[in-house]
Parts: sequence; structure tokens; C-alpha cells
Amino acid sequence: MIKSLQNWFASVCDGQWEHEYGIKIETVDNPGWYIQIDLAGTGLAEKKYECRTVERGDNDWFKTRIEDARFIAGCGPCNLAEVIAEFTAWANINS
Repeated sequence: MIKSLQNWFASVCDGQWEHEYGIKIETVDNPGWYIQIDLAGTGLAEKKYECRTVERGDNDWFKTRIEDARFIAGCGPCNLAEVIAEFTAWANINS
């Protein structure tokens, strides 16, 4: 999953985009992860995305959405790869 995200990132870096936009992956205290991927200036900025919420348990969940030209996700402590896969699958379909 990381390789797919790296490939997408490399494909949008054009000498300018990466100076203003990027990807943030942070831990949160519930515990879990928060991911924000800027879509402005990419071919995905205007693409449709259906928000997803998956809740399997206290530590096994994720929520994804597009807001303000950003892919935003929160997830449980062991769902980071699943959220990255969600983004890259959507990005690949819409590229």
C-alpha cells in the first residue's frame, strides 16, 4: 500500500505542487490515525468520491471523505494500510 501511495505522490509532484500541497499522516489519541491528502492541483480535485464508514469494533474502523479538495480519513490503530488502499484504489480508478 505504501508503494501505491508513493507512486501517486511522485506522479503529482511537478516542481510546484509539492511546495504548496502534500500528504499528512498523524497519530491520534483514541488511538488511531488521521490522514489528509491534498487533491488541489491534481486530476482528482473534481472527482466524485462516496464517503465511507466502516465500524467493526473499537479499534477496527475507518471513516473517509473528501472535504475542501482533500481526501480525509480517520481510522483505528491497525487500519492505516486499509485506508491507504481505499485512497489509492479510488485514485487509480479516477486517473
